[in-house]
Amino acid sequence: MELLKGIPAAPGIAAGKLVVLKRADYVVHRREIAQADLNPEIERFRQALSNTHTEIQEIYNKVGSEIGDAESQIFQAHLLLLDDQIFIEEIVGRIRQERLSAEYVLSDVLQQYVSAFSRIDDAYLKERASDIDDIGKRILRHLLGIPHHSLQNLNELSEPSIIVAHDLTPSETAVMDKTKVLAFATDVGGPTSHTAIIAKSLEIPAVVGLGDATERLNDGARVIVDGYKGVVYLEPDEALSREYKETEKRLAKLERGLLQLRDLPSESLDGRCVNLSANIELPEEVSSVIEHGAEGIGLYRTEFLYMNRKELPDEEEQLQCYQAVARRLCPKPVIIRTIDLGGDKLASLLALPDRGDMESYRGWRAIRFCLAHPGIFKIQLRAILRASVHCNIQIMYPMISGLEELQDANGLLEEAKQELRDQEIPFDEHLQVGAMIEVPSAVLAADILAKEVSFFSIGTNDLIQYALAVDRLNEKTAYLYEPTHPAILRMIQHVVKVGHENNLWVGMCGEMAAMPACALLLLGLGMDELSVSAAALPEIKRIIRNANYEQAKLVAEKALSFPTGKGVLEYLQTELKKLSPEPVEEGA
Repeated sequence: MELLKGIPAAPGIAAGKLVVLKRADYVVHRREIAQADLNPEIERFRQALSNTHTEIQEIYNKVGSEIGDAESQIFQAHLLLLDDQIFIEEIVGRIRQERLSAEYVLSDVLQQYVSAFSRIDDAYLKERASDIDDIGKRILRHLLGIPHHSLQNLNELSEPSIIVAHDLTPSETAVMDKTKVLAFATDVGGPTSHTAIIAKSLEIPAVVGLGDATERLNDGARVIVDGYKGVVYLEPDEALSREYKETEKRLAKLERGLLQLRDLPSESLDGRCVNLSANIELPEEVSSVIEHGAEGIGLYRTEFLYMNRKELPDEEEQLQCYQAVARRLCPKPVIIRTIDLGGDKLASLLALPDRGDMESYRGWRAIRFCLAHPGIFKIQLRAILRASVHCNIQIMYPMISGLEELQDANGLLEEAKQELRDQEIPFDEHLQVGAMIEVPSAVLAADILAKEVSFFSIGTNDLIQYALAVDRLNEKTAYLYEPTHPAILRMIQHVVKVGHENNLWVGMCGEMAAMPACALLLLGLGMDELSVSAAALPEIKRIIRNANYEQAKLVAEKALSFPTGKGVLEYLQTELKKLSPEPVEEGA
């Protein structure tokens, strides 16, 4: 028996035989085009675009009808890129000027795009490189006349199997047949990729970031995929197989029980309430938020408004988006995070000079970018303020690193408020303003920042990366990404303590908040709010409703005494198992 360790991407457990999809690299050679053949070559490129557009449109329709509107929006973004005239004109222009084949120019441009995205600080945006790669390879296949072997194999599975691949694109994942694909595992990838999001929606267990699984594993081998722990067992022994079968039965029973929790309060056995909210990126996700019983939205990412377009969104467009979300959830709170993009993503929209290397933009993102472009920032602030008039909207600034940034941001907010007053446009005068705590300097300066805001929200994804100096999307350092690292736990404890001393509520909107093993710990540390993906809400609620707050405080105290993150995690998993496996019924 052999254990392969990766990164959890979609929860669930599956056992079965392997089908290994070997990595398909498209070799594109430099090929010159004669002057007389330039127009036919450009037409060939446009035909490949059209064919790809037809494919993606079919996937978009299929996902929308079979999975959900939120997931289908992933492919709406793909379609927008295929229609992006800047992208198309860049390819066509280079074909004409350089007299090179469409596939060669396309391959070169795509490589630049993927490389640029991969170097962005933000983990979520960095993983968008896989979306661009997905679209690019589809266009290349049409240009080169290569069939999509991966999809052929997936559609021709003779029996339910577990798929192992170097990588799976969002479009490949979206068309998987759940009756044939029991689970999948990949060499590369991250937990917030669109592939992972779709896998969660399809309820297909997935593990990513295994490194070289496609080289080490062979067709027909028997494996167990554990999407909770992010591990794959090769040729498991009989004892382990029995253990996992029992676990599957228990989880199935638990899942049935979780459905009963939607309308029950997120309250511990001894009366401690924790607000359970949801993270969203697109307005279409609100249906899932409501379906899973969220008590509001703790993180509304607004970056989608600025992506894949030729011009910046105006105040009215933003107002409509914010109102659409808030009205559906009213009176529950909606926390809107101001734009968390960097200059590298908005350079073309702002006609910024070409800085050659995207590394030049590293660290110039989020609140720093907004303060450098107050005009763009105030448009968003005005839209949020106007949307707040009928609903419980709150504002949250990302990547605050010190007092001056926070004061400058609040200064612009006050300017926006005064402009609206002068124009007699109503807004919520008591709108709450919070700061994300996601860099170590903000943790250490929390007592100073607390004087300027109404709440803190801990963004663990970036905090862990910056505090531990790791890139969780790089397989060479991903193993060092430890949410339970003693330093991280002490940072969280400090922020909660400082927040409460200053009469602030403290939330968490990073992936750590969705980890069942950490739920007891976060309850014990005194977190007031946890914001997670909608699908993760029932399980976190179950844990809180089956826990005792006073006991959870003792668990947190002991967890803080462990010298290693591994020790903390093992201890928390042991304590979690002591809770009742069944949801607590109302009145029980």
